[in-house]
Amino acid sequence: MNGNQGIMRIGEVHTQLRRYFPDIELSKIRYYEDKGLVQPSRSRKGYRLYSERDVECLREAIRLAQEEFVPLRVVRLRLIEQGLLKDVPVASSPRHAAREAVSNVVSIPAPTTTPTSGVRPTLSVVQSSEDEPTKSDAAPATTSHHLSTSEFVGLTGLSYSALHQLHALGVLAPVKVGTEIVFTEGDVRVATAVIALLERGLDIRLLGSVRRVAEREIGLIDDLSAPLRTRGSGLTSDQVQGVAVELAGEVAALRALLYERALSDYLGR
Repeated sequence: MNGNQGIMRIGEVHTQLRRYFPDIELSKIRYYEDKGLVQPSRSRKGYRLYSERDVECLREAIRLAQEEFVPLRVVRLRLIEQGLLKDVPVASSPRHAAREAVSNVVSIPAPTTTPTSGVRPTLSVVQSSEDEPTKSDAAPATTSHHLSTSEFVGLTGLSYSALHQLHALGVLAPVKVGTEIVFTEGDVRVATAVIALLERGLDIRLLGSVRRVAEREIGLIDDLSAPLRTRGSGLTSDQVQGVAVELAGEVAALRALLYERALSDYLGR
């Protein structure tokens, strides 16, 4: 049977893992799934079904976390690099809810008519491809920090197809405000940078690797600041956050130096 096909229930997986980690609890398996460290399939009745590769993925995740004390954010990146885990973006609430809504049940149809001059399109996200589109309640971009899907596309010039791809790659991260999925000013800046690269012929699928580079840096900062978040550190949450900002600056400075050197080598200077 194909090793990637889900054939085991969570109880069977728990039994297998206890051979290597006797103290592992069933809840830990679900927790690792919530953190995006394993991606079991589902039966028609909704039961989790794990493959041999899923079990191997869990074993490696637990080993890295418990024996090498690797932060879970970095554990996930290592699993992806080892080919044990698919590079599917994982986001926390409320972004997780927004991503689920867009990926699974929400379609974003392109306008069927050309908007008249001076009028911003007001097409909103709809709950099903069979439903009629409704007008967005979002305020115009000039008066709000949030943009509806149509406003975001109109402002950035990004196609709906590219929007979906960038969202699936985790490059764009819309949020859910009330019942509406909206984009932030940060998404606008990201989209602007992305469009410049796409115009130079970049394969949009490669942008997932750029996102992973940023996540690796955050994982490094998380690792370095972890001791400061313990009760014995004597630091307040604001002080820890301040140190994390300083660490981010230092990591960014190192990255800039390494990038400068690598670019110089590439150009043969």
